[in-house]
Amino acid sequence: MKIIQDMRIKPAWISGVLLSTLIALAAHLSSQFIGVKLLGFSKSPISAIMMAIIIGAIIGNTSTISHTCSAGLKFCASTLLRIGIMFLGIRLSLTSAGLNTILAIPFVLSAIAAGLLTVKLFGRSLGLSNPLCGLVAVGTSICGVTAIVATAPILKANEAEVSYSIACITLFGVIAMFIYPFIAHFLFSEKPIFAGIFLGTAIHETAQVAGAGLMYQSQYNAPEAFDTATITKLVRNLFMIFVIPVVALLYRPQEDSEKRPNLTSLIPWFIIGFIIMSAIRTIGDLGARPFGVFAPEDWESMIGLIKQTAELFLLIAMSAIGTTAAFSNIKKIGFRPFLLGLFAASVVGGVTLLAIYVLGDLLVDKILN
Repeated sequence: MKIIQDMRIKPAWISGVLLSTLIALAAHLSSQFIGVKLLGFSKSPISAIMMAIIIGAIIGNTSTISHTCSAGLKFCASTLLRIGIMFLGIRLSLTSAGLNTILAIPFVLSAIAAGLLTVKLFGRSLGLSNPLCGLVAVGTSICGVTAIVATAPILKANEAEVSYSIACITLFGVIAMFIYPFIAHFLFSEKPIFAGIFLGTAIHETAQVAGAGLMYQSQYNAPEAFDTATITKLVRNLFMIFVIPVVALLYRPQEDSEKRPNLTSLIPWFIIGFIIMSAIRTIGDLGARPFGVFAPEDWESMIGLIKQTAELFLLIAMSAIGTTAAFSNIKKIGFRPFLLGLFAASVVGGVTLLAIYVLGDLLVDKILN
């Protein structure tokens, strides 16, 4: 009987993984087409993850295929997702960023605090669920889609909440990507470092920050702005390992609100793995010959391979999540999360500008000069 059951499960598992992989491929190609061919960027600012959710949701809501391969979809949306998040830690190394890393920290902290407090104060007043508020909070304050998919399993968010929060964060991130470079130049035309800090702190996604930084660099011939924006976003991403447990504590589901939080549930294995991978990257970058074993070019190739694997796993995972996101469930959530996301994004941008005006010159003089 057990063998027969396994034989029944295996085709569903294979077909679910294959479906998710095909959707991921279509999402990658479509994001490149829109960002590079249509918009003219050298690197697409359009998130392939967002495209994966859209394509997956269309397939899942217009056919019954997701029901016939649920085992593989569940594997991709859970296990593969967590492994991908763990591997993402290899991206983060603070050794190459130098003093600009220290400069970015106060502005990143102010943006994180603004995002978390804004959503906490206003999210529940809009009648939104704890998991949805938590996803919007972490997506706004840290690093967009990556933070959302890392936090969703801890908050026990359903597919509709994950899809909606990603759509919300992506929408305002794309708008900011096209508008903020001009605002930054208007306010900091003589101080490209400040422009870079603003772009790296106020825009959600890493790809969007890169797009905005490239726009600023090409439009105003200011590579310092692009470099600073990239470093600032790197620092902001790093704080994910500290903020996710806080968000889990603040926004854990209502049925768990009376329970004493368990530390292992707030910092699950894939976040610990994320920290370990980041530590490996940072230590490896310290010497001319990483760990005394690897040639520099081999080390860079290994980092690139792990990064690509992480991104692929996340893309496949979000494709699976998209296929299980019913439009009827998303419709029930309503328009209020977009209002919350817009308000939170505006507050984060405003607080970042205020912090730059108040602390910018002082910190630059003390740290960089």
